[in-house]
Amino acid sequence: MRKKMLSGLLAATMVASLLFGCGGAADTTESGNSEPAATEAAADSGDSKDTSDDNVINVWAFTEEVPGMIDKYVEAHPDFPYEIKTTVIATTDGAYQPALDQALAAGGADAPDIYCAEAAFVLKYTQGDAAQYAAAYEDLGIDVAAKLDEAKIAQYTVDIGTNPDGKLVGLGYQATGGAFIYRRSVAKDTWGTDDPAEISKKIGPGWDQFFTAAEELKAKGYGIVSGDGDVWHAVENSSDTGWIVDGKLNIDPKREEFLDLSKKLKDNGYHNDTQDWQDAWFADMKGEGSKEVLGFFGPAWLINYTMAPNCGGEAVGEGTYGDWAVCDSPIGFFWGGTWVLANKDTDKAEAVGDILEWITLDSSEEGLQYKWANGTLNGEGGTKDAVASNTVMGKSDGSVDFLGGQNMFDYFVPANDYAKGTNLTQYDETINMYWREQVREYTAGNKSREQAIADFKQQVADNLDVIVE
Repeated sequence: MRKKMLSGLLAATMVASLLFGCGGAADTTESGNSEPAATEAAADSGDSKDTSDDNVINVWAFTEEVPGMIDKYVEAHPDFPYEIKTTVIATTDGAYQPALDQALAAGGADAPDIYCAEAAFVLKYTQGDAAQYAAAYEDLGIDVAAKLDEAKIAQYTVDIGTNPDGKLVGLGYQATGGAFIYRRSVAKDTWGTDDPAEISKKIGPGWDQFFTAAEELKAKGYGIVSGDGDVWHAVENSSDTGWIVDGKLNIDPKREEFLDLSKKLKDNGYHNDTQDWQDAWFADMKGEGSKEVLGFFGPAWLINYTMAPNCGGEAVGEGTYGDWAVCDSPIGFFWGGTWVLANKDTDKAEAVGDILEWITLDSSEEGLQYKWANGTLNGEGGTKDAVASNTVMGKSDGSVDFLGGQNMFDYFVPANDYAKGTNLTQYDETINMYWREQVREYTAGNKSREQAIADFKQQVADNLDVIVE
């Protein structure tokens, strides 16, 4: 059964991509531009610069984050001879991708020279229907092999950014390998310790150990997670194969197991049955849900841009601020990220290459990633974040008050090694929405396991250009 993909279909469940594009905003940029239409802003590049089309670099993004980085690059390079013209189109209502596709196809002076793609749809631009527009990093004058080795970029990000010809065409600046983020007080009350090494052993490795912990927490009146979505983000990107294999719908056994994991969580009262990105989910970050929960699965951006603003305080002792720590996830995964690409038809390849290298591959203390990891992009005291370069994190201070002073890089660096980027497809955003809907129908008792799977397959067959058997 083959049907054409519905034009402009939006996976509403991926609110994260609407609000947190790459997984969050820098300490200087606002996370998640919610404007439904394109906005343009030129960098303040000085009166002396030629602003003709020949001296303009067009940047397309879905939040202000990457444009803000490029502004910092221009500030740090006063001899940079180009004006930066930025077009920001939020992913709200599915507006970004169609507009970007049209601009890439039209070409000409207004075509993007640099453009961004979020994890939910990045494969379309690196390996899928729009991959033909992306320039190989090596064609921009970047010594790819040497820079990758020097920066020790997480392999999953490289895999995702590599086109079918084996050429690197996109990289990110954040690392989004996932860990388990837990309440220290809940851990102490249950097991007598909040030590990350000990909690890692309590909740993993593997789901059997995780559910043993869930039962121990239940005996003390706690949930282990807020909702089944918390587990899904770990399951999704720990699978061995993607949703589509050789053009056919493929349900990886690990993803099919999510039916059982979700039902076990619900039937045993191991969570508060919330849905991610809704009020009840945020309430659990404050410790104000129907019962307190141990924690959440996520990368560093979840801490910085979701949990911290929703913890009920801004300093240690307020709300749950400071009552958190990070330990190993029972399984390796990643969640989110933004990849930066260049147009193969850009006539400013060298300048574009310099910008992309500074953002994605420069592991010096003058590069974007060092400033991002240490919260110094706009001076001292900004938000620290996990970055793509393990080299940078190895020489940076990842200690944060929100985590009780813990250095989060101790766990996020190895988390990147366990993440894999070979199980994504360009339809993931939509297929994930269908799957999670059907899983919830099953766990709520509205459908049998077999009916939920059958209805999921029918949704894919009806709406996507995918063979369903």
